[in-house]
Amino acid sequence: MVYNKESANAISEHLLQIKAVKLNVSNPFTWASGLKSPIYTDNRKILSFPKVRTFVRQQFVDIIQEEYGSVDLIAGVATGAIAHGVLVAQEMGLPFVYVRASQKKHGLENKIEGQFESGQRVVVIEDLISTGKSSLDAVEALRSVGCDVRGMVAIFSYNLEKAKENFKKAKCKLFTLSDYNILVEYAENNNYISDIDLKSLAQWRKDPDKWSEDRS
Repeated sequence: MVYNKESANAISEHLLQIKAVKLNVSNPFTWASGLKSPIYTDNRKILSFPKVRTFVRQQFVDIIQEEYGSVDLIAGVATGAIAHGVLVAQEMGLPFVYVRASQKKHGLENKIEGQFESGQRVVVIEDLISTGKSSLDAVEALRSVGCDVRGMVAIFSYNLEKAKENFKKAKCKLFTLSDYNILVEYAENNNYISDIDLKSLAQWRKDPDKWSEDRS
């Protein structure tokens, strides 16, 4: 769920201006999964722009304070959300941990890096939600060691139905700063995309797999 439409438009503007989000219908991007997509998101670019970085951090802090109440620990999902999570934890004066995609094969073989205790109230920071699988893997890792995961906040979501189903099944509350629908609407209203591209972007949002297959 997008937390605030006004700030979501501001985030969309920032992401498009710094090219953290790129839209290209005629020459689609190929994700790591092999899926072809007219949109590519790289929120790591936010870190190179202090004003945008600060805006994102403060939006996260506001959501956490208003929606999740008292929190003991901030957790970031590796690797894209580690830096954003540290910024939030620093601003809130809270400890920070991050969750690896998989358990280390050497040393202490940790999946969760940092100091934590069972029973701590945790909010998870994520940079991007696609299907939600990797994000929810981090939530499950924290729950498995006894942490009380209050929910997750993310910069951007592709707003896929599969993700909505996955978060509902996992009983994990999610707020995002912006999402696919709002960004595409902003892009249309500010001449980032044509009417023809808008139709194709809507088709991808409805059925990404079919859209990808048609362009393979």
